[in-house]
Order: sequence, then structure tokens, then C-alpha cells
Amino acid sequence: MEENMSEHYSDPKLKIFALNSNKPLAEKIAKAVGVQLGKSSITRFSDGEIQINIEESIRGDDIYLVQSTSDPVNDNLMELLIMIDALRRASANTINAVIPYYGYARQDRKTRSREPITAKLVANMLERAGVDRVLALDLHAAQIQGFFDIPVDHLMGAPLLADYFLSNHLEEDAVVVSPDHGGVTRARKLAEFLHAPIAIIDKRRPRPNVAEIMNIIGNVDGKRAIIIDDMIDTAGTITLAAQALKDAGATEVYACATHAVLSGPATKRLNDSVIKQLVVTDSINIPEDKRIDKMVQVSVGNLIGDAIKRVHENRPVSSLFNNRYTKK
Repeated sequence: MEENMSEHYSDPKLKIFALNSNKPLAEKIAKAVGVQLGKSSITRFSDGEIQINIEESIRGDDIYLVQSTSDPVNDNLMELLIMIDALRRASANTINAVIPYYGYARQDRKTRSREPITAKLVANMLERAGVDRVLALDLHAAQIQGFFDIPVDHLMGAPLLADYFLSNHLEEDAVVVSPDHGGVTRARKLAEFLHAPIAIIDKRRPRPNVAEIMNIIGNVDGKRAIIIDDMIDTAGTITLAAQALKDAGATEVYACATHAVLSGPATKRLNDSVIKQLVVTDSINIPEDKRIDKMVQVSVGNLIGDAIKRVHENRPVSSLFNNRYTKK
């Protein structure tokens, strides 16, 4: 992996602040850029209201604010909105929201009557609060970029995930598997890095409350199957998919995803599954009680740090979408 570490970034106008959702990742991003994290404090009033204080001058500075809107989603979202307001009122030159994991992204369209499109609502709130740009990582639906009327840099985790498999020589006899039709583009990208074929799992539920039937499109017999998804939430789909691949003759099943949401029974399901190894990024800070032996984390700190420097220097970010971070 290419290292993009700086001892000290030359422009003092670039400042990175972190809120509470993922301080460890924010520290890695700041280190990759070559700056210290900005000084701020986040406290709560007795009734739970959030109070934020910026403890240094940011007048005329370009601020990059790191916050994943993961669990607790609403608290983290409110922290982000309140901090944006504080930065704007403190005369920041630009406010760039760095959102490694964008919560509410799955509510991106109306699937039933009288439903909200909450991903669009969150975009509106961020813009109204005063954000000038958004840097996001593997949005659940790429079209969410269009919900914003400001620039959005949409980074991808696939090169980093590919780097792990290539580094460990796991690309040999591999087939990359999309757990549904909607993830085919993501699977194809990883397959390009690994020079591997793809397969697709076709799911259907014959009637309500009847288990899903999984048909596999593509050949997995005798191959190492690598399932890729943008996120793992309750892990129901991915563990069922892994079993279906094993039943179809796959020698080993690996799973990878950018965002480890890991809600409810996820860790138990993953532990009990046929998945040999789960590879995820640190876009979400995973608590100790949700970490399992078969889980491996790769960091997106250098990737996001490089993106921040490129944005700040008005250089193209597009080269980060190819195999720049992938070992040959």
C-alpha cells in the first residue's frame, strides 16, 4: 500500500476536527495529512442537549470535520450539525464534512406509500447547516451524491479490500460474489483488482414468512468465494449467502465490506457461520464486544487523508478510484 504520510503539512489553514463517533480513525487521517487534530470539547447538558466549544481560532481556515453517522446515529448526526453551525459562526473559510459512514443512506427512495426519503433530508440538513463539500466512503446508493447541490467526493473501499486479499495471496482460484443484483458493480470492481470472475446470488422469497431461496449465477465449485458488500448490518444475508456458496462447492468463503455496522445478532451469526474470515474497514469504530477472531480491519485513514490533501490543493481525486492503493 502506498504510504502518504507527512511529518507536517505546509499550509496552516488546513485543519481537521473530530467529533465523537470515530476518534481513532480521525487521528489516523490527521497523521496521514500531517496535522494535529483541532481542539474542541463536546459536553452535554443535564437534559441531554449537546454543547460544543471550539477551543482555537479557525477564522479563515479550511476545516475538515470527521464524523461517521453510525450508532448512535441521531446523536452523531446532531453533533455533526451543531459543530458545522459552530464552525460557520466562527468564520471558517470552508467547511468540509468527512463522513466515512453516511447513516440513513438506505432510505434513499420511497418503497411504499407515505415513506420519507431520509437520505435526502440528511443532505438538506447538512447543506442548510453550512457544509461546502462532502467526502464520503462507499455510499449505500451512489445516486445519493445527487441529493446534494454541493461537491461530493465519493471514495471507494474496494482497492483497500483488494490489497488485503492480494497481500495474502488469496486471489488464486478466487471468485468474487455479489450477495444480490444491486451489488454487481461493486463486485465487478473488486474482481478487476483480483483478476477473478464474478458470481451473483439471486434471492427470492416465494411468499411472506417463507425462507429465501438462493440461486447462484456463476461457477463457484472448487473455488475460494469472496463475498463483497458495502455494509454488514445484522449479517443475515451474508451468512446465508456464505452457506449457499459452501453448499454449491466453494472450498472456502471469505466476506468483506467497507462498513461494519454489526447490529443485533450480527457477531453471533458471523461467529457461527462458515465464513473463514471477515475483512472490514475502520469507517465505523467497532467496540471491543463486537470484535471477533475471524475479523480483520484495514484502515481507510491514508485514503481519506490523501483525498483531503488533494481537495485542499485543488488536485484531482479521481486517481484514488483506481488501483493506486493496491499492491501488484
